[in-house]
Amino acid sequence: MKKLTILSTLCFLLLMVAVKAQIPPAAFNYSAVARNAQSNPIANATIGIQITILKTSALGTAVYSENHFVNTDQFGLFNLTVGGGAVQSGSMSTIDWSNDNYYLKVGMDANGGTNFLVMGTTQLLSVPYALYAKSAGTVSGGGSGGNFTHYIGEQFGGGVIFHLFKDAQGAEHGLIVDKTDLSTNQVWSNRDTSLIGASAQSSWDGLSNSNAIVGQAGHTSSAAALCLNSTNNGQSDWYLPSIQELNMLWNNYYTVARSISQIAGATQLGNNAYYWSSSELNAGYAWGFGFSGGSANGYYGNKNDTYSVRAVRAF
Repeated sequence: MKKLTILSTLCFLLLMVAVKAQIPPAAFNYSAVARNAQSNPIANATIGIQITILKTSALGTAVYSENHFVNTDQFGLFNLTVGGGAVQSGSMSTIDWSNDNYYLKVGMDANGGTNFLVMGTTQLLSVPYALYAKSAGTVSGGGSGGNFTHYIGEQFGGGVIFHLFKDAQGAEHGLIVDKTDLSTNQVWSNRDTSLIGASAQSSWDGLSNSNAIVGQAGHTSSAAALCLNSTNNGQSDWYLPSIQELNMLWNNYYTVARSISQIAGATQLGNNAYYWSSSELNAGYAWGFGFSGGSANGYYGNKNDTYSVRAVRAF
C-alpha cells in the first residue's frame, strides 16, 4: 500500500475538499491527480491550475478565482491551498458559505501556463466547517447550531451522524456511520486487476461507486457488496463510503468516537487500521483511508489487499 499522507484527492472529474485546523479560516487544502487526454498521470511536471468558486449552480456566478503553478510527483499528484493562490477575482473571506450552494471549477494547463482547460465542476457538498462556522455557527458537538435539527455525534438512523448539510431548498441532510466494522480483512474486489472506470471513481459519491463495483462483470465479492447487503441496525441502504466521505468522518472523529464509546455493542474505528473507500484509482488500485493516532492518511492499495470495512448511509 502506497502512503500519500494527504487528506483529499481529485482525479479531475472527482473532488475532495478537506480542512485542517491549522489552516487559516479562509482557505482549505486541495490535492489532485493530474492526467492527460489518455488518462495517464502527468508525472514530475510543472502545471498551471485555476480554481474558481461558483455560486448557486455549476453554471453560476464566479465569486472567487485564483491561479496556481504546482509540481506533480511521480504519480501525477499535486497539492495546493485554495485561498492561497494568485487571486484573479473576488475574495475568499467575503463568501457567505451558509446562504447558498457553491461549486468548485478546476482548470488545468498541462504545460505550466495560463491556457486553462476546464477539467470539471463539482458541488462542494461538504463546505468546510471552519468556513461555514465563520458565517453561520457550528453544527457539531451535541448541539444544533446553524439552525440544524440534528447534530454531529448524534446516535440516529442506525449509527452516528458525522456530517450535516442543507440543500438549495433548505432541507437538512446528513451522513451516518455504522456502529461496527463489517470486516477487518476484506479485499476491495475479487476483480482485482480490472478497471471499472469513472462510474466507480467518484471521490464523494460512495453509493454510486458501490453500485458500480458490484455491477462489474465477473464480480462475486467486494467491500462494497458487504455494505450494500448489510441490514445492520434495521437499515438496508448502507454503502461503502467514498474517500471524501471517510475524510469527512475523520474531520469529526473526536465527536463521533466519543458517541460510539457510549453505545453498547459499538466498536471504534480501528486505530492504526486501514479502511477501504469505494473510490477506484485505476485497474489495480483503489483508495483507502488510515485512522492512526492523531493523524489521518489517504492511501491507495492493491485491490486484492485486505483492509477493514465500515459502512455509511445518507438521509
